[in-house]
Amino acid sequence: MAILLNSETRVLAVNATGAYGGGQVRAMRGFGTQVVAHVAPGRRGEIDGLPVFDTIAAAVQATQATAAAVFTPAAGVRDSIDEAARVGLKLVFAAAEFVPVHDVLRAAQRAREAGCWLVGPNSSGMASPGQAVLGAIPPGMTLPGRIGVIGRSGTLTMNVCRALSLAGLGQSSVVHIGGDVVCGRNPHEWLGLFAADAQTDLVVYLGEPGGTKEYAMLDAVREAGKPVVALVVGRHVPPARRMGHAGAMVGSARETAGAKIEALAGAGAHVAKSPAEVVEIAARLLRRPVQRAMESFA
Repeated sequence: MAILLNSETRVLAVNATGAYGGGQVRAMRGFGTQVVAHVAPGRRGEIDGLPVFDTIAAAVQATQATAAAVFTPAAGVRDSIDEAARVGLKLVFAAAEFVPVHDVLRAAQRAREAGCWLVGPNSSGMASPGQAVLGAIPPGMTLPGRIGVIGRSGTLTMNVCRALSLAGLGQSSVVHIGGDVVCGRNPHEWLGLFAADAQTDLVVYLGEPGGTKEYAMLDAVREAGKPVVALVVGRHVPPARRMGHAGAMVGSARETAGAKIEALAGAGAHVAKSPAEVVEIAARLLRRPVQRAMESFA
């Protein structure tokens, strides 16, 4: 029960030689992810028992990898994504924040043209519970099941997954698309994947103020053929106040949480006001009992 990422996915760790990247890779392996090699130009030998290659191309040729977790610093992210797409990887997660916007625009376009799904940049990651994790979504917050989760905020994504899991409502896959203005794939594209997945019965979308990504989702919500539960946070952000990370900065009335909530409801989404309400609505739509009390998530 997963989209794109599963127990068979063979993952390269790209430039994961620092404390953060190295720690994430060790955690990913501990959670069951098949990390098959490191890519770190100029390094030799092994890192934690895994072979090290100078290039993504060389690593793919030697290991038949199909995905990459990219911990390259912001200035080099575009080159890492470009190489990963060029050699045929189908899934790339990029962790770095503050990647130049034009770099992301070019890299995302090249990845899309190559049929590569880019998660991020500035992403907490992706998880298919019980199978594999890319990045920093703790498996302890997820549970295998049949709900797809798409989030613009990493923290909100993890909190809602934890609430669903505590209620016994498992997830097929969870993706934090990235917190910047431009990300590799947009919510409507992820919704299309979940809509086509026979093992996903319901999709939860977690939005926030800023940008217009929610408006591009409206047709996908109408055509999904399965319920979509939407929680858009930031309803009480003061007018004219910019808050949060780059992707959440409001530039017009259309970009406010209230306007997005109204549009999503008009398209047929089931709108929730809190993580607890996401759980209540999902349980009702799936006709599943909530296994644990959710007062702490209200």
